[in-house]
Amino acid sequence: MVKKFDYRGIPLSELESVSFEQLFQLFPARQRRSLTRGITDAKRKLIEEIKAKKAGKSKNPVRTHLRDLIILPHMVGVEINVFSGKDFIPITITPEMISHYLGEYVITNKRVQHGAPGVGASRSSLYVPLK
Repeated sequence: MVKKFDYRGIPLSELESVSFEQLFQLFPARQRRSLTRGITDAKRKLIEEIKAKKAGKSKNPVRTHLRDLIILPHMVGVEINVFSGKDFIPITITPEMISHYLGEYVITNKRVQHGAPGVGASRSSLYVPLK
């Protein structure tokens, strides 16, 4: 049996039709504060691009550097390419991501894999055994 998603007791179908003021009351304090302080022009433009993509009007992938955008219910199902500092990582918005930030799902650093020591790296690395 497939589990139906609901955000704080409200199903996704109803959540998309809820007004912003009612939606703000459902969000945690940090997201509520961020949204009540206003949405910048860049974020507003990105939200419009996402709406166009979801409606099928846009063929191009949605690419953004805005990692601090809060995921809203009408964004569910859209694939967004978020910049990680090096390249754009595609993420598909799922219902469980609502009220989180885009940047939470794109890691900005990767594990360091050290190689052999270079010439003059340090005094202790002067001796590298020959194989």
